[in-house]
Amino acid sequence: MTPPLPQVFLQRPIAHRALHDVSAKRPENSLSSIRAALDAEYGIEIDLQLTADGRAMVFHDYDMRRLTGQSGPIRRITAEQANALPLLYSENESIPSLEQVLDLVDGKVPLLIELKDQDGGMGTGIGSLEQDAVRVLNDYDGPVAVMSFNPNSVAELAHLAPQIPRGIVTSSYDPNNWPLPVETCDYLRGIPDFDRVGASFISHEVSDLDRPRVSELKERGVPILCWTVRSPAQEAEARKVADNVTFEGYLA
Repeated sequence: MTPPLPQVFLQRPIAHRALHDVSAKRPENSLSSIRAALDAEYGIEIDLQLTADGRAMVFHDYDMRRLTGQSGPIRRITAEQANALPLLYSENESIPSLEQVLDLVDGKVPLLIELKDQDGGMGTGIGSLEQDAVRVLNDYDGPVAVMSFNPNSVAELAHLAPQIPRGIVTSSYDPNNWPLPVETCDYLRGIPDFDRVGASFISHEVSDLDRPRVSELKERGVPILCWTVRSPAQEAEARKVADNVTFEGYLA
């Protein structure tokens, strides 16, 4: 049985990578940005990447340069090293672990967790990130949902933690914007794996919400989230289709 997405995920706007603002020294996916989202009572979206020792860290990019100034993949350092690596534009903050974030959120607001594709091509070379995320989430008591662009990751999450609501992050998959073969983009664009992986929601690219497949899922009663809304005007337009928005750069 597919667990439904809790209604609270549709009732509060979701801060993309938490309520980040580098001008206020709150970089994305940092503990300070999470505290700011909690203070504003927004839902929170975070990203997970895997370290060399198989730990789930809250970090978006595959390469660390943009967010830390240190080049190289986060996959090649340990969790301890990541947790000691300063984040740019912060006040003495480093890359947080999933445990640290869960301890801070503590069920106060809904937490939407995206697992970044570890295969490199949306294939089946996954498993370690999903396993560690579930290990940590098994002890968490609060509204949480997991998602990934890679449907194979979502299927693995269904196997490891069937009780946790799960969804697919979806897109127009313009081949000009994705480091994927055209055939892969063409396949994923149609969201063909929704039922196979036991998904209960999608989070779709905001500029592509008029796609017929999105309308089809919405007509089935599937909750439609969207990413990434960057203005009140864009939010108003998105909400004509989407049940909730993931936002950044303004206060939704």
